[in-house]
Amino acid sequence: MKSKKWEFLGDHGQFRLEQPEKSSYLYFPLVNEAGMMSAITPNLHGEMTSGHNTFLMEPVSVLDLHNSKASRNFWVFIEGSGAWSVSGNSAKQNSSLFSAEEEESKLEGGFLWHKVTRDHGAVGLRAETVNFVPVTDDKVELMKVSLTNTGNNPLVITPTASIPIYGRSADDLRDHRHVTSLLHRTFTSKYGVEVQPALSFDERGHRVNKVTYGVFGAEAGGESPVGFFPETEDFMGEGGALDWPEAVVANLEPSVASGAVLEGYEATGALRFEKVSLAPGQTVSFVIAMMISDDRIDLDRIAADYLSETRFDQLLQRNESYWRSKLDTVSFHTGDNEQDMWMKWVTLQPILRRLYGNSFLPYHDYGRGGRGWRDLWQDCLALMVMEPAEVRNLLLNNYAGVRMDGSNATIIGSKPGEFVADRNNIPRVWMDHGAWPLLTTLLYIHQSGDLELLLQPQTYFRDVFVKRCKDRDLTWTPEQGNKLLTRDGQIYEGTILEHILLQNMTPFFHVGEHGNILLEGADWNDGLDLAPNRGESVAFTAFYASNLLELADLLLEMQAKNGQNTIEIAEEMAILFDTLAEPLAYDSIADKRDLLQRYYDSIVPSVSGAKVKLDICQAAGDLKRKGEWAMEHLRQNEWIKNREGYEWFNGYYNDHAKRVEGDHPNGVRMTLTGQVFTIMGGVATGEQVGKISSAVNQYLKDDKIGYRLNTRFGGIQQDLGRAFGFAFGHKENGAMFSHMTVMYANALYKRGFVKEGFDVLDSIYKLSADFEKSRMYPGIAEYINEKGRGMYTYLTGSASWLLLTQLTEVFGVKGYYGDLKLEPKLMKPQFDEAGKASVETLFAGRMLSIAYLNPQGADYGAYRIQSVKLNGETIPFVISEDGCLLNRNVIGSLAETGLHELEIVLGE
Repeated sequence: MKSKKWEFLGDHGQFRLEQPEKSSYLYFPLVNEAGMMSAITPNLHGEMTSGHNTFLMEPVSVLDLHNSKASRNFWVFIEGSGAWSVSGNSAKQNSSLFSAEEEESKLEGGFLWHKVTRDHGAVGLRAETVNFVPVTDDKVELMKVSLTNTGNNPLVITPTASIPIYGRSADDLRDHRHVTSLLHRTFTSKYGVEVQPALSFDERGHRVNKVTYGVFGAEAGGESPVGFFPETEDFMGEGGALDWPEAVVANLEPSVASGAVLEGYEATGALRFEKVSLAPGQTVSFVIAMMISDDRIDLDRIAADYLSETRFDQLLQRNESYWRSKLDTVSFHTGDNEQDMWMKWVTLQPILRRLYGNSFLPYHDYGRGGRGWRDLWQDCLALMVMEPAEVRNLLLNNYAGVRMDGSNATIIGSKPGEFVADRNNIPRVWMDHGAWPLLTTLLYIHQSGDLELLLQPQTYFRDVFVKRCKDRDLTWTPEQGNKLLTRDGQIYEGTILEHILLQNMTPFFHVGEHGNILLEGADWNDGLDLAPNRGESVAFTAFYASNLLELADLLLEMQAKNGQNTIEIAEEMAILFDTLAEPLAYDSIADKRDLLQRYYDSIVPSVSGAKVKLDICQAAGDLKRKGEWAMEHLRQNEWIKNREGYEWFNGYYNDHAKRVEGDHPNGVRMTLTGQVFTIMGGVATGEQVGKISSAVNQYLKDDKIGYRLNTRFGGIQQDLGRAFGFAFGHKENGAMFSHMTVMYANALYKRGFVKEGFDVLDSIYKLSADFEKSRMYPGIAEYINEKGRGMYTYLTGSASWLLLTQLTEVFGVKGYYGDLKLEPKLMKPQFDEAGKASVETLFAGRMLSIAYLNPQGADYGAYRIQSVKLNGETIPFVISEDGCLLNRNVIGSLAETGLHELEIVLGE
């Protein structure tokens, strides 16, 4: 059946989709800050959890959404007609016995609530089911089912809620599934069913368990259930199933009353309510609370807090207000209202990633919770726009994960600044990890002007692995803790600037046979993991080179703004500033490696704790020499031209030290990553950027799925990475990988190739919003596969980059060492009919509405800023490149509350 596209309702991102169950793999996130993480489908399938070891519902992958029968369900037994599921999740409704004409459905989604309306036309019964996770301190999901008689005759119905209670670790799904059910202790009460397993069997050991899982319910006025079917096998009946349970189909009397205690069986929160007679037009509602608690549940409190229609509606309204206030910190208004609403959902995604990490949604079935090192820094990019208040502390805490050898912890705890040793003592270093923190920190400094952050002290991470995980220090024991110590046993601290210098200087010397930085375990592309010995990442050599130049400028800015003439570093680090003592010939790979080895030896097993001071100008000069050498090296050695006359940068060398890109017997090999960072960091000249764009359009652009991450390499590439074992056009092997595609657009905008950048962003939006192919709700997916389907929805770093690119490059709203810089790069179609494009965003703690007026309808490149008004008053501004600078004090002097209007007139 041909599916309709979702459509937006109003101006707050709410959307509607008809017959949503006709599309596969759809799910929607429901979450709160307390730690409840849910996923829900149009058929109310999905999962509920507070962590890897505490799933209320069974953990699911996307295939389980259609194959498993263990979903949220609410049944009605209709006298004269039989059993009917309000979610459509019944054997009868999923079979030819129930025609599509008998039932119509629609889904509505908002921030952050989910509503499914289903009409049983044959009997005249409508069910409206609303689910959300409230903004409270409880790990709870609420569901309200409203049943309305839409026919002309009275209906007599018997309602039954049924939510299977898995109640244990995801590891138990196939490891002792039955044995762990023997641990279940199930209790019935006035309002529902609780399960508190006696022990937890998981990676932490066989421990006494306190965590409790509960399903509770009441009729809208507070009337409690009349009985329960708490054991799954009794609820289903012999030969029955969760999508056709005997207890409902045969309309059995409840088998268990309140106050029962049962042991050793799989449990279901099956709550039977009193029989109801519905007159035509009459509605009856039921409220269900599904909860995870750290111990037995206070039922009186839960009933008072959640189990009434009045309370449900109050909490739903509060939920909408809470999420709307978060998302209203940035809003775009262009000539395309649908795309503006779509961006609202993109804006939500970085917050979702902070709350879910990379786990606990059906496509992310590989995760065990938490985020990776790269995620910490990429997600902060958007949080600076969305939730700026905590960013400084987050940045400061994150730097505690850096090792003294320039690598970092790879297992991130759930609390800010919490890092633990590598799981199962498996050492791995992603060579790109050191590059991201500076980019994020620079954004913060430009937004805030807070150069003082760089001088804040922070500890270093320490575990058994040293020398970028190439060696183990057997003198270290876990009892020493995970902080670097000095030789006299004191915890060592260095400034944030020292951490950043280490992360960017050590890779400069850590080079392969062609003079580029070694690939090690992988770079940004985790799939390039099979070239740890001789593989090189040209792409990230470009990133580190641009970072070195950024650091040089940063030091000089510290001197200019703060009058700082020296920087203080660990005495062992002085060797890395080779030009200040014995300058190296950077073409000598052996000399670079030797210097790095000497540095490693000096910091194992500990550091002295002594500091040295360097002249800030000389230190900046050293960094500049390194960065300029690396850039020239790339231009001279990694620029390639193939037989067809196209030119671009090689991105990688494999583990046989062979260049990866260019002409090949299997066809042209090209990666998008190799182009992004050479463009973004300024390695590519303006002429080269144009040639790269042509090559990308020739070899990587595909009108069906967008800009591919790479061309077809052929074979599984055991000397490069597992990514090439994936089918071509999927995930890291030739899909449209949103993260790198958005960064490609960002790089093009940065270099002034605005039309080309616009085309890239426009393709991402059109691919995502083409529901016939993408089959995803509004937002950006991790990647678009060969069929055009959006994959791994919601949890992707590309959302942060898209939000940042739209705000700082397209609308040109950015900081410059604390001042506000406006440099719009809007194309003519992005202005509305009145020639206006605007954005609402936070800057310097003030909400600003920044409107660009383009009365002449000029396209980018033809307009300049003519005048600036603030709250209706013309104010002076400083011309800066193609934009203007507004002093931070002008913004900071405004009232802290309210929306302040900046009006910028553009003209030729």
